[in-house]
Amino acid sequence: MNHGFDMKGLHRLFNSIAVAALLMNGCSTTSTNTSTTNSSQQTGPSFVTGTDSPMASVLSFAVQIESINATDANGKTVSLLSGTPTVDFARLNGLETLLDMNDVPAGTYGNVSITLGAATIGYLQTQTGSAPAIATKPATYPASASTYTFQASLATPIVVAQSGSPAGLHVDFELGKSIGVDTNGNITGAVTPTFNMNGVGINDAGAYLDWFDAAVVSVNANNQSFVVQGPHGRQFTVNVNGQTEWENNEALTDLTTSSIVTLSGALDRDDATIDADDVAILSQNGFYAGGQVTYVTPAIGPAASFNLYVRGLLPTTTGLTLGQIATINLTGNENYFIYWFHNPLTEFVFNQSLLLPGQHVSVGGPATGAANASNVTVKRVVLRDWGFNTSVAANSVSTTDGSFQVTVNGFAGTLIPQAVTVYTAGKTVFRGGLNGVSDLAGGANVRVVGLLLENPLNGKTVLLARYVDEFN
Repeated sequence: MNHGFDMKGLHRLFNSIAVAALLMNGCSTTSTNTSTTNSSQQTGPSFVTGTDSPMASVLSFAVQIESINATDANGKTVSLLSGTPTVDFARLNGLETLLDMNDVPAGTYGNVSITLGAATIGYLQTQTGSAPAIATKPATYPASASTYTFQASLATPIVVAQSGSPAGLHVDFELGKSIGVDTNGNITGAVTPTFNMNGVGINDAGAYLDWFDAAVVSVNANNQSFVVQGPHGRQFTVNVNGQTEWENNEALTDLTTSSIVTLSGALDRDDATIDADDVAILSQNGFYAGGQVTYVTPAIGPAASFNLYVRGLLPTTTGLTLGQIATINLTGNENYFIYWFHNPLTEFVFNQSLLLPGQHVSVGGPATGAANASNVTVKRVVLRDWGFNTSVAANSVSTTDGSFQVTVNGFAGTLIPQAVTVYTAGKTVFRGGLNGVSDLAGGANVRVVGLLLENPLNGKTVLLARYVDEFN
């Protein structure tokens, strides 16, 4: 999977040869395993991937998934989910991740039902001159029911073969169509869940994992693989090869059972393992947290600390919890790098002095340093892609350099009140009917998935776009 921004694009952005060299090693090509399986079995692998269609004012929608069931034409029903994990669908803004994978009976499944349990809506409250705080509301389903079941017939069914590549279900939770608001746009707490779901094959875009955070369980250097345990307790084998890119000049030999990693890649067509295109070690000390920077202290110069809205967490037994704001202390000895970029010059565009509210980062360090959410110590800070809901500014589109200006909407807009220039490049992917910046017009609502940075030459906020999505 190509990252979506090349050296030429960054050169246009910073007009600096030194900084532009960031991307010399920052663009990747997905490696594809073209071998076929000759085994025969009565079951086949099936996976579930997830993303969301955002709602501007929602910070989180954390819900317990009671079940995901698929039914064939004969009425045979199978489960696609093990356990009852709690998933924050707002965490999946514009990026695909793996929710689960199981062996299910071979067949063609054209109908799916998802049953949701208790859910909580989170949103950001801000006050001028103060750090933002989190407010929550319990979700209320129609008729005040304790669960809600959404059923759909799939335009593209899930075809699970006894001998063949994994097939799966792509789940897109549509927050904007699900969560009720009053006439003033305030969240009421009423929720009527709405999903857009389709069957996906191994080569479809919905089957690619943009990121997957997991703890390392074991390493097999001879087989060029390692085993991870994901946030919901399932274990997966990850394959690496000569084309796999490693962040921060690290390698398979650097992994231990104290490592927590994030990876991008595709499901292997033979054995339902994961073929990694890129791997980053988020922590070597057994603890990581990921989410949105909400406040930086001080705002200018080297930061002494920043507040992090916690969206991802491993393990869950520290003093931090999902959905809270944690205070991350900085000493200047942390290791800073950008996911999907592999050049030491990244330190010139992301470091202790270039942290911004709205950035999506992961932090890693010792679990003993995360016993108190008000006093977290870390050793690594990693900048990552995120989806920002935006409105295109009038007369701002430039087809010459592939840029346009936006206003960031929703909760991220309260963190990023300034105008943002979006830069695209040859590897930026336009989705949802868009083919390029020439299709954009002033006032258009688009989601830009990419890296939020401060231009070190002029202090302006920019977005390097990996994906640009159209929203009506």
